[in-house]
Amino acid sequence: MASDIIVPQLGESVSEATVAKWYKKEGDAVAKDELLVELETDKVTLEVNALTSGALKEIKAKEGDTVEVGAVLGSIEEGASGNASASPALAVSAPQPAAPASPAPATPSSVPAAAGNIAQSGPAARKLASETGVDTGSIQGSGKDGRITKGDILQTVASGGTVAPVSPREERVRMTKLRKTIATRLKDAQNTAAILTTFNEIDMTNVIALRNEYKDAFEKRHGIKLGFMSFFLKAAIAALQEIPAVNAEIDGDDIVYKNYYDIGVAVGTPQGLVVPVVRNADQLDFAGIEGTIAQYGKKARDGKLTMKELTGGTFTISNGGVYGSLMSTPIINPPQSGILGMHKTMERPVAINGKVEIRPMMYIALSYDHRIIDGREAVTFLVRVKETIEDPRRLLLGM
Repeated sequence: MASDIIVPQLGESVSEATVAKWYKKEGDAVAKDELLVELETDKVTLEVNALTSGALKEIKAKEGDTVEVGAVLGSIEEGASGNASASPALAVSAPQPAAPASPAPATPSSVPAAAGNIAQSGPAARKLASETGVDTGSIQGSGKDGRITKGDILQTVASGGTVAPVSPREERVRMTKLRKTIATRLKDAQNTAAILTTFNEIDMTNVIALRNEYKDAFEKRHGIKLGFMSFFLKAAIAALQEIPAVNAEIDGDDIVYKNYYDIGVAVGTPQGLVVPVVRNADQLDFAGIEGTIAQYGKKARDGKLTMKELTGGTFTISNGGVYGSLMSTPIINPPQSGILGMHKTMERPVAINGKVEIRPMMYIALSYDHRIIDGREAVTFLVRVKETIEDPRRLLLGM
């Protein structure tokens, strides 16, 4: 009996995905709950596991194919015994050498009727073509519309096909769905919103001293390290409560004011920037915030974030300082109206009570939608964040 492998629900407003990688080949043995295939959407990477044990009978959706929710990826023959899985990397990198033969002169009959379409092929085929150096112009593609498949390239390599020189000066790789979505959303934000950025600077002396004094006891009690993000998140919430327009959004001709604080925290990953959301952040203590951020960071690096964790934020904080950024102008994450940018803390000479002192200083930036937020509100918001970080006791007094 065959059991279909179905594309699962991908999340709200997401209807299609790209087949990124198959971890099994046709005929391989499959154990229940074993990882079969990885799907990539414009926001997250999803893993599809086997619902039953048996042998992988058929792969219907190849790597690089676009599939919709409910589509059949392949099928498993329940209870059947299959082949032991072999490493795809070894299968690609170690083809059997072809027997030496005298090159035959090219004749019209020996050239394929039409060259395969590698430009429209899936990412797996294009990557393999680049790695092997196969001359794709001599391959007759067996895929739809003459597209060259991964199997076409493997067959050409195994049969001693022509290898074209690979230029080391450039590499062409198709953008992932995540990267394309990031590009589209950021450009849409610039085209739609009236983005303006205001700056300020923070003397980090007191918050650094407070963290250094309690970080060991904090970690011992809560099992999580005390960072600076929780201070900034708390300071931002206090400022949002005073300046509600920064926590609002435009919906048609209406302004929607949010009486809750779901704060997005930008996280950089090898695949691109993602923004998981700390829900009801105003109701969390420092340990709750730090624990949530640490959990999101690990899931982001492992590609395990869910759609629910990536949607619905009301405001975003981005910390470019972890990469060494001294100052930047962050782009708002629509439909949000504001984003706070943190930067690197550096010791600089500053005037304190008429004297020059060396202090650890950080530039901060607020990019905001000027259609809904006035300059006075934006500047006031940033000043409140500055005041709270420079005197963290304000958090205890609700000031």
